[in-house]
Amino acid sequence: MSTAKLSSPLFDATGFLIDASTWNETLASEIAELDGIGSLTEAHWTVIRHLRHSWLDCRSLPAVSHTCHLAGMGPQCLEELFHGPREAWRVAGLPDPGEEARAYM
Repeated sequence: MSTAKLSSPLFDATGFLIDASTWNETLASEIAELDGIGSLTEAHWTVIRHLRHSWLDCRSLPAVSHTCHLAGMGPQCLEELFHGPREAWRVAGLPDPGEEARAYM
């Protein structure tokens, strides 16, 4: 991940978006490119929508395997699509989930 290139006031010191309401699909694509994920496919968007719903509507950090299951994908989908949960969370435009949660990402 290249947080140095994301030095705008939109991101905190750990590289996460400060305010999830400022997120849009263009920003998601830019973050994905910076993080080496490449162009976002429909599979990416399915996971992104689930992550945003889990956080914004339920205020919960979903388990990786549960996220993949609900997206209809294998248990390693975040690794395969995003290189890991942290990058998926960033592309989804969600705020820092906290130190403990980051440790599991």
